[in-house]
Amino acid sequence: MEGGGGYRGRGRDGGGRGDSVERGGPGADYSARARDGGGGGWRGIGGGGYQLRPWRTGAQGWEEKQRQQQGDSNVESGHWRSQVMGTASTGGSGEGSSSVGGGSRGAWRRGVDNRVGELSWRSDSDVEPSGPEQQRVDTNVESGQWRAPAVGSALVGGSGEGSSRVCGGGRGSWRRGGDNRGGEASWRCDHNAEPSPEQQQGNANVESVHWRAPVVGGPGENPSRVGGGSRGLWRRGGDNRGGGEAWRSDSNVEPSPEQQRGETNVESGRWRAPVVGPAWVGGSGEGSSSIGGGSRGTWRRGGGNREGGEAWRSGTGKSPWIAAPPVQRQLQRSPPERIADRVLPELQSLRMSEKVTTFQSEPLEDSNRNLPVKRPDEGGTLATRTTTLCVNHFPVKFSPDTVIMHYDLNIKPEVPLKNGRPVKVSKPNLLMIRNKLSSDDPVRFPLSLTAYDGEKNIFSAVSLPTGKFYVQLPEGEDTRGGSYVVTIKLVNELKLCKLRDYLCGYLLSIPRDILQGLDLVMKENPARNMIAVGRSFFPRGPREGDDLGSGIMASRGFQHSLRPTSQGLAMCLDYSVLAFRKRMPVIDFLGENIVGFDMHNFRRFRREVDRALKGLKVNVTHRKTKQKFIIRGLTFDNTNRILFDVEDPEGKSSTRRIRIVDYFRDKYDKEILYKDIPCLDLGKGNKRNDVPIEFCVLVEGQRYPKEHLNRHAAIMLKNMSLAKPKVRKDEICSMVCSKDGPFGGGMVQNFGLKVDSNMTEVTGRIIEPPELKLGASDGKTIKVTVEKVKCQWNLVGKSVVEGKRIDRWGVIDFSSSDRGKFRLDRDDFIRKLINRCKDLGIHMGDPRVCKRATMDIFLRLDMLRELLESTKEEAYKIYKGHLQILLCVMSKRDPGYKYLKWISETQVGIVTQCCLSTYANMANDQNLANLAIKINAKLGGSNVELNDPLPHFEDKGHVMFVGADVNHPGSGNTTSPSIAAVVATMNWPAANRYAARVRPQDHRKERILSFGDMCLELVENYARLNNVRPDKIVVFRDGVSESQFDMALNEELLDLKRAFQSVKYTPTITLIVAQKRHQTRFFPESARDRSSLGNISPGTVVDTIVVHPFEFDFYLCSHYGSLGTSKPTHYHVLWDEHGFTSNHLQKLIYDLCFTFARCTKPVSLVPPVYYADLVAYRGRLYFEAMEGHSPASTASTSTSSTSSSSLSTSSLDQKFNFFKLHPNLENKMYFV
Repeated sequence: MEGGGGYRGRGRDGGGRGDSVERGGPGADYSARARDGGGGGWRGIGGGGYQLRPWRTGAQGWEEKQRQQQGDSNVESGHWRSQVMGTASTGGSGEGSSSVGGGSRGAWRRGVDNRVGELSWRSDSDVEPSGPEQQRVDTNVESGQWRAPAVGSALVGGSGEGSSRVCGGGRGSWRRGGDNRGGEASWRCDHNAEPSPEQQQGNANVESVHWRAPVVGGPGENPSRVGGGSRGLWRRGGDNRGGGEAWRSDSNVEPSPEQQRGETNVESGRWRAPVVGPAWVGGSGEGSSSIGGGSRGTWRRGGGNREGGEAWRSGTGKSPWIAAPPVQRQLQRSPPERIADRVLPELQSLRMSEKVTTFQSEPLEDSNRNLPVKRPDEGGTLATRTTTLCVNHFPVKFSPDTVIMHYDLNIKPEVPLKNGRPVKVSKPNLLMIRNKLSSDDPVRFPLSLTAYDGEKNIFSAVSLPTGKFYVQLPEGEDTRGGSYVVTIKLVNELKLCKLRDYLCGYLLSIPRDILQGLDLVMKENPARNMIAVGRSFFPRGPREGDDLGSGIMASRGFQHSLRPTSQGLAMCLDYSVLAFRKRMPVIDFLGENIVGFDMHNFRRFRREVDRALKGLKVNVTHRKTKQKFIIRGLTFDNTNRILFDVEDPEGKSSTRRIRIVDYFRDKYDKEILYKDIPCLDLGKGNKRNDVPIEFCVLVEGQRYPKEHLNRHAAIMLKNMSLAKPKVRKDEICSMVCSKDGPFGGGMVQNFGLKVDSNMTEVTGRIIEPPELKLGASDGKTIKVTVEKVKCQWNLVGKSVVEGKRIDRWGVIDFSSSDRGKFRLDRDDFIRKLINRCKDLGIHMGDPRVCKRATMDIFLRLDMLRELLESTKEEAYKIYKGHLQILLCVMSKRDPGYKYLKWISETQVGIVTQCCLSTYANMANDQNLANLAIKINAKLGGSNVELNDPLPHFEDKGHVMFVGADVNHPGSGNTTSPSIAAVVATMNWPAANRYAARVRPQDHRKERILSFGDMCLELVENYARLNNVRPDKIVVFRDGVSESQFDMALNEELLDLKRAFQSVKYTPTITLIVAQKRHQTRFFPESARDRSSLGNISPGTVVDTIVVHPFEFDFYLCSHYGSLGTSKPTHYHVLWDEHGFTSNHLQKLIYDLCFTFARCTKPVSLVPPVYYADLVAYRGRLYFEAMEGHSPASTASTSTSSTSSSSLSTSSLDQKFNFFKLHPNLENKMYFV
């Protein structure tokens, strides 16, 4: 776009010797994204210098080192840039130096012009330049939208031969301004629109986000057009100086040798070397510049591009050493950066937070998406004490020169069709064919140097031949045999230097293809030797003492994942326990699994046998084979009555009909013992395969659902899963060193990886718990200090902060038909509950509506609905008002619970509180207090509050905390919808009362489809209750994995902002992901720092070494681990418009964990997410109740969706009516 002194970009200076892109004269070089200085200067090294982002002063303090800012040096870091005058300067010399840092953000700042000493004005905002002084002919003016560096008589909005005015015009449209050389046209566009033919003519300057073609000298011999070409590829354009070639790429692809030669300009995401003389990437000589190398964050020296003066550069925001007295370090945060320079175009056009500076994510390399916000500091400092912890992260070392080859493997039968249909090769056969390919030619296809995913992907440490290959499988019991065509095609070369660059911060987006390839390499050895279940692996042989009875055993295995961390690549490996069916004869399994089973009375147990065996895999023993068969069920006839047709193998006679008893005797010399029971149906499709039960053995490695375990087995499995920290740590270390583990078998070594078998050590900080506010007997509030070790508090002699008055309530006793301890002593229980509520500051009158029912009513939903409706109506007549709460006492945990909640909360409109009669009859103070605080919270009372204001939000303005989660159906369910839930605080500053919204959405859809609408509903609800909308919103999102961060950041957040913009509402927003489903565990080294169970203390924070290399995340263990090994919550900040520091955010979340309504201790997960999880589960109960209630509903919705996992709009609308909360409950915490 620019020529002859023309200027482009935001806060990027050039000038100097007149041959710069940004400020050069005729002959200037142009680079697609580089902002060059004069004399071919490159990115702030010598000649005109380079400014990567808008100028700003250092905000983290400076220390003394004179050499980096001396007169002939350039200085640049993430936030400090000062092209210094002298021999290496930003144009001119002596008094003509320019300092554009400083000044308040958005204000116009004066600097010295970089050419002839005239004034230069700059602003980081879109403010229009002021009057004549800033717009005069010899003045440079630049802001977010005003740009007019002067050349001669060039001015903002002026006219004449040299005038240039590039502002104005609608965003996205091409705009015309005067050329800065000879009056020719200059065209500019802010988006990706292709320029018109007129705009591409030889003497025109053209620039948009991806079209750039500054012309030197009109349509002469050296025009340059750098647009076109596929994004990320290297593109050739004419050099703008001496005719040499210029190569540019929008990605980090390494330039070829041709592209790096001496007279060539090279530029990509990380390779840049505009040539001045013989300067090139990595070259040498007086004018050379090498900007590569050096570890990220350190200052590195390169040659000056003019006089050989020193040039210093840093990849981080660390301040340069200066010769001035040191400035006190500002600990709060780095200076803010403009939203307009950083955000997604859609967000920018929404202008959601114009009044606030945002600490926002770096744009992706393609400038179309946003990445999570970077860490604002070097980690938190708050701590009452520190502790040394071991973490189950094992460092993985690799060579950045390593290249892993990724191949596509396509295996098909040589005869592809059978009966006109394509033949699908089974997974076991795929593996056998791949292994046969390697055994046939081990030199060209080395098995030990390849990792296979069992389907289409092979990753290899060496190059493999590509093309078509033929593999012949021999005929056998396990295989059909035959010839197969194997097509191998190179997909990608995974260069581990990219992973190194990401870990060092040179790349913004994670190279997932490389991590996926390395992850498969790590899985190859355990996949060959262990039982794989999802991402976990379990040993094949059972351990002594792991038998759970009933034909079931527990197996102790591991799950692992590769993680980019601050210490580099690390393998996170954790202990895992699952229940499996034992490998045993089916008859023996039935004897152990079914109580009282008797083979001689099989008919009695037929239904239970069918339910226990259907879908299981078996091997057969009457012939030699490893083939696995799936049990479809039991045959209709008993074995002695089963007949089938047998063909003559020689074809001499027709088929004959034979009994299966005779067939097994003649064919296999096997006498069937149990002739009076059915066979197992092992057929597939229309093909019959009836096998007597006595010849079938269960295949090992078949998972047994823990929900189906009996009570004894469930307790045993839970105790194994909740291993104490020392046991868990020892198990993990044992698995790391196992020959069957991810590091055994030599596979990782063959790929050039080296794994440290020692756990990583980190320093944890223990944050001080907050002081709380409770009620006193005199009705006032008192300050409470929590207990030191467990951080708990009690309600002995204390009351809740605000107790609701409960005058209209009732009781339904569902235990009236039970006997003994299961039958409620109603009068005694009600009297004790009323007294305990009174002690806690909750006034509760006598219930005037008391009814009796039986548990059988849950089987008759019409009767249950009638009972609830009549109770509501009776209460209204008695109290002259709506029932506040209905206490429901049940004799046992029952599936009818979901029907009760569905009907009462979506149809009748009653808040219910359920309890078991056994606990009600005990009526001890603890049980009654737990019941009382739940009731108080459901009715809008406040049980506990923080004594001090929440960190970071001490100033004026309302703050809303939002929690969001999605509940998905179980693994075997393929049709049910997922349930989205959003909750939000409804009061400030206590921030402990919540309202909720819940909706169904497409099956297994993680993105919350109505996120913006649900949040807006809650905001408007807040406004009705408080007469003001919240100024600030902090969103906590649960259930999102790292691979879904982009969805949460660029889809859900955008949906939220669009919804707010629709009502002209612009709060500041922070988006944080809270993750509990991770494998990271911490183990205290010192006995002083362990709890009695060996766990870490509540308030332990880790935000170094094992966290992300540069994004804003940390681990917080906010609870006291009383069972097993404590699992910290991983918090990852995706978007931040509030400028949180590590200290403020960590303390804020920890303090919020003390405000959970239904217990007197801090919880493990920040309450907005905890409540969202409860609401989403409640929505799941609604759906199950709805499906179980109406066969017609089930047939029309669930069954019809079996052909597709996506629900139709009408189906979702229909289901939403069933989920829609009754208006009486919309502002209540009914879910507590």
